[in-house]
Amino acid sequence: MAILATLALLFAALFAVCCLLLAAFIGSLLYMVLLHHRLKEAGLRREERLLSTPLPADADLPHVVVQIPSFNEGPVVRRGAESAAALDWPRDKLHIQLLDDSTDETAEMVRQVAAELRAKGFDVVALQRTDRSGYKGGALHEAMQKTPHDFFAIFDVDYIPPTDFLRVCMRPFFAEPRTAFVQARFDFLNPHENALTEMQMVTLDAHLGIEQATRCWAGHPLPFNGTCGIWQRAAIDAGGGWKGDTVTEDLDLTYRGWVKGWRALFLTSVGVPGELPADTKTWLRQQQRWQDGFRHVSMRMFPEILKSRDITPSAKLAALLHLCMALNQPVLLVGVVSGILAGLLAPALVPLLLTLLVITVAWVLICATTFLRAGHNFIRGGEIPPLEFGVVLMRFVGGQIATVVRSFSVHFRKMFSKPKPVVFDRTPKRGN
Repeated sequence: MAILATLALLFAALFAVCCLLLAAFIGSLLYMVLLHHRLKEAGLRREERLLSTPLPADADLPHVVVQIPSFNEGPVVRRGAESAAALDWPRDKLHIQLLDDSTDETAEMVRQVAAELRAKGFDVVALQRTDRSGYKGGALHEAMQKTPHDFFAIFDVDYIPPTDFLRVCMRPFFAEPRTAFVQARFDFLNPHENALTEMQMVTLDAHLGIEQATRCWAGHPLPFNGTCGIWQRAAIDAGGGWKGDTVTEDLDLTYRGWVKGWRALFLTSVGVPGELPADTKTWLRQQQRWQDGFRHVSMRMFPEILKSRDITPSAKLAALLHLCMALNQPVLLVGVVSGILAGLLAPALVPLLLTLLVITVAWVLICATTFLRAGHNFIRGGEIPPLEFGVVLMRFVGGQIATVVRSFSVHFRKMFSKPKPVVFDRTPKRGN
């Protein structure tokens, strides 16, 4: 009996530690909201100043390569390519690469669209590979080797940049030449299509408007969002180039460049609309890929950040706290299992365990609600009334539970199957 009692106490202690860690992880979002309010005025002034930087005359503007990766996304290929061709930039300095790894009829569509745009006088090439080595990261890496130019505007195929995107977003590079990349804010083509897309809009607005903007203003590591941004070659090379051994090549390159001293800029005032997944299955697959990639990059970069002598202690702490968010689900799993075991071994501990659980859940809900509402107010001006927003919040909670359940199921199956190589599971687009 003494052994069982000791085990119960150990499991209860482990449960308490997991609750504290989860509270700390989610509490970091509340901290970002507070930091956002403190830095917003100065951050927006700096953004306005950088975007007012005058551009050189057209004859002196640099060449820009627009890269559009695609994989079996026929419904949106034409729209994506034509929106790139419509960008306001000297035509002799605008180069478009359609990076297509498709295995269906999309491949022929890409070649046809490229030929049509070339016939209209645009420099458009279809770079098609016979295999998906490195996935999106591999395609970006190979395409870079085929051009001598220094600036790369990257758009997922479903995003439609405004025609003045380059005229606006290239300005900061002239004001601050050591800028690694300029990241524009996602906007959405179908935010109110259904309950799922509305929930995604609120969630992504909070991520972009609170997390990304505040990281930029505070000088914290600013992750590239994979699309709607412009990189310069020197920063990509400094970070070791695009790599395809993780499914979040954007976060991976961001941190590798950041460790080398390159910093980035996030623009809250420039929105680029794209398509949100409108069905639950597609959205859950997307979330799983993002979570897996975050963990891959975290495990890779932890030692690099810790051993760096060029990063200040406060900057290291900010980076490590950001990467620790990858531990959310493992900590939650350990906490759930240890709490159940502690309750089974010592029923007398159940009231204490339930109290800890209720306090943790309440804290998570407070932090999540504050974070999501702050992002919505900042980006959308609070267009969703409070009562309706409460419904969206419940959908968010349900979505998080669904992602956790799916993630546990995926990792449980992996425990009893042979290891498989990392696969980039591209989010399909409909182009409606």
